[in-house]
This record gives sequence, C-alpha cells and structure tokens, in this order.
Amino acid sequence: MKIIAANSRANYDYFFSEKIDAGIVLYGSEVKSLRINTGSLRGSYISEKNGELWLSNCFIKKYENADEKNYIPNRDRKLLLKKRQINKIFGILKQGGVSLVPINLYFSNKGFAKLIFGLGKGKKKYDKRQTIKEKDWNIKKSRILKNN
Repeated sequence: MKIIAANSRANYDYFFSEKIDAGIVLYGSEVKSLRINTGSLRGSYISEKNGELWLSNCFIKKYENADEKNYIPNRDRKLLLKKRQINKIFGILKQGGVSLVPINLYFSNKGFAKLIFGLGKGKKKYDKRQTIKEKDWNIKKSRILKNN
C-alpha cells in the first residue's frame, strides 16, 4: 500500500466510527500523475448525487505529457462501492450529525487507486485540546522510556 495523499486534519477534526475503502474512477493521465505524488485531499469532501457517492474538490495536477486541453484538476470523481455499502452509508447519514470525510488516497497492492474515507462526527474545541494533550503525553512518555 503506497499512500499518495493524506488528510492530516481529518483525525484532528473528527471522531471516526467507521472507515471504508472505495475505488475511484480516474482518467489514465490522472493515474500517471498520482504515481508521481501530485494529489492533495486538503479541502476535499464526499457528496451524494443520484444515489452515488462523489469525491469533490480533490486536486490532481495535470500530467505533463498528457494531451488533454480542457483538464479540470478539481473535477468530481465517482467512488466505486457495492450497493449494500452505499445503502448502509445513506442510512447512517440520514440519522444526522455524521459527515463523510476523505482520509487517505493510496495505491493498492494490485495497482488500483483507492480512497479511505470515514464516517465522522465533528469534535468540539475541548475534544481537540484533549487530543493534543494525549499526543504530547505520548511523545514525552516515549522519550522517558527511551532514556531509561
């Protein structure tokens, strides 16, 4: 598994109840561009259109040797999921208070581009502070154990 792009703010801003892998529909030039690590998930989100899930605002730079004249780097890209998974996700979304947040974009062992996204609830400010405290404590703890 080779990670192409990661959303570093996702774990800071959300509690994830479930993480799901999905395939992505890409052009050939987009795959070549991702192989040289030119993708970004910053500011991207997942939306629902006509009973399907779409990754929006995900930036993939134009491949230099591609011949596409009207390339749109932030176009919407369809996510590939089974119908049962889609129905389950829609059921959870209807309950409210849950967002679909892209976490990682990676190449699988077979060479397919995939996206890990999570069903997340937003953290409050005090939850974020607690996360920072735990992270700092784990760093200090590892330093103490290393020195002893």
